[in-house]
Amino acid sequence: MIPQAWHHFRLITRHRHKVIAHCKKAGILWQGLRHDLSKYSPTEFFAGVKYYQGNRSPNEKERETLGYSLAWMHHKGRNRHHFEYWTDYNPKTKQVCPVKMPARFVAEMFCDRVAASKIYKGADYDTRCPLQYFQNSTSRKRGCLHPETEQQLMHLLEVLAEQGEPAAFAAVRAMVKTEKREKKEKK
Repeated sequence: MIPQAWHHFRLITRHRHKVIAHCKKAGILWQGLRHDLSKYSPTEFFAGVKYYQGNRSPNEKERETLGYSLAWMHHKGRNRHHFEYWTDYNPKTKQVCPVKMPARFVAEMFCDRVAASKIYKGADYDTRCPLQYFQNSTSRKRGCLHPETEQQLMHLLEVLAEQGEPAAFAAVRAMVKTEKREKKEKK
């Protein structure tokens, strides 16, 4: 169990450091510094150690084993860069529905997805990997994202796949700046 704990610790720390570097490029360094700190909490860390595999999220293995992932439920409820955080009860439809994410959290989600692809794919990573992963995700197919959030993320992933990182991070910075400017104008 000790080597598994060390491997898991290294994996989540390497991931965080990549996200921090990406958030710096995206102009949201402070968010990067706070990114995924909950992964070091007992609820998430010990599950991560128990279900560690090294090539995919331990939450997937926990979900396969138990039918749910307590670590994931803990994580998504504390980290606003996950679209699952952005759901709320709609009194008109009487259902839980996706809510549009603020641009800075879409930006962090983009940085997170790129970093995760780099960590899990290793030498097999290329700029198309995050887009392919997102296109194949079941949550996207089930309409779990707010349509505007999905459109923003898809745009960033497509820019990354077609034009590379410099263009993608420029698009991220522009998206965040636009939202800040629009907020100021509303005041």
